[in-house]
Amino acid sequence: MDDHLTVGRVAELAGVSVRTLHHYDEIGLVRPSARTAAGYRAYSASDVERLREVLVYRRLGIGLREIADVVNDPSMDAVAHLHRLHALLLEQRDRAAALVTAIDTELKERAMGIKATPEAQLQVFGAQLYEAIGSAYPATRRTDPRIAATIWAALGDARTVLNVGAGSGSYEPTDREVTAVEPSAVMRAQRPAGAARCLDASAESLPFEDQSFDAAMAVSTLHHWHDPIAGLREMRRVARRVVVFTHDASDPGWRHRFWLTRDYLPEVGGLVAGRPSVDQLTSAIGARMEPVLIPWDCADGFFEAYWRRPEAYLDERVRRAVSVWTRVGPEAEQRAVDGLRADLSSGRWAERNSELVALEAAELGLRLLVA
Repeated sequence: MDDHLTVGRVAELAGVSVRTLHHYDEIGLVRPSARTAAGYRAYSASDVERLREVLVYRRLGIGLREIADVVNDPSMDAVAHLHRLHALLLEQRDRAAALVTAIDTELKERAMGIKATPEAQLQVFGAQLYEAIGSAYPATRRTDPRIAATIWAALGDARTVLNVGAGSGSYEPTDREVTAVEPSAVMRAQRPAGAARCLDASAESLPFEDQSFDAAMAVSTLHHWHDPIAGLREMRRVARRVVVFTHDASDPGWRHRFWLTRDYLPEVGGLVAGRPSVDQLTSAIGARMEPVLIPWDCADGFFEAYWRRPEAYLDERVRRAVSVWTRVGPEAEQRAVDGLRADLSSGRWAERNSELVALEAAELGLRLLVA
């Protein structure tokens, strides 16, 4: 028993009560695999590993029943759980950072004698990231017809389509029966008249029966999900075909392919650290992966869209419609913008990136996953 820990010692190290550990044992969530000579519970290394996972999920506010489903998933090993936990913690950090930014803004406004309305105060403190940036989307975010054609072709002959994390409705096919789900009230409010019906729901818990749709699609939304793996599996559950437009950040050299992250905004690397790799995403739903090139005049103003139009990143409206700029924080954003402005003025940007002028489209890590 030298390699086991007593229940008292585990409780002390984990900062929980012995009563909590007894409860986890009784409900089958974390059962110690051995007993001491005196009959007390004893935890092996694998027991402690499972307990660690449970405690982190619990401290993220996840209920015990949902935690049991996650930790009992036979397709998830210890490394996969670590990646998932890391991603969830980063998401929590990003939300905290967005809240800090909102508080800083209000402090500056109050210093100038401006007081936010009660409604605005509640909206800020209850906001998700989309709630903070979503109002800027109409200015620069719209369907690019070339990317849309690629996505719609991947849908095949599907007649009924579920759009998950649908936002304001970009890329929804008009010649099929579409149902949308979107958790952000700000984004739902921006859906145009005549758009498909949109339900308030999240990817990780879709309110539909198994195989309810011919296809499920998700466009530029996985990075906003609490648990991308769980969301993809839900899409697979409710639809016979899954089509996902996302970004591959698993290649160690991906940041250096795009001059903006390479030369001005290296903080982007920290935003994707710990997120599930594209290989993990494809494996979760048995998908194939296809690269998607970005045309030089891309109509959809996502982060990489202006790779041949660098002046666009100096526009506040462009930056506010891309979550990356909010997530890196105001200091990194200002430094990047100032550096880019100076290099454009001096001609240094043109010297560094002269090869881009002749390109009609660029490969910057965008991927289509089809299952």
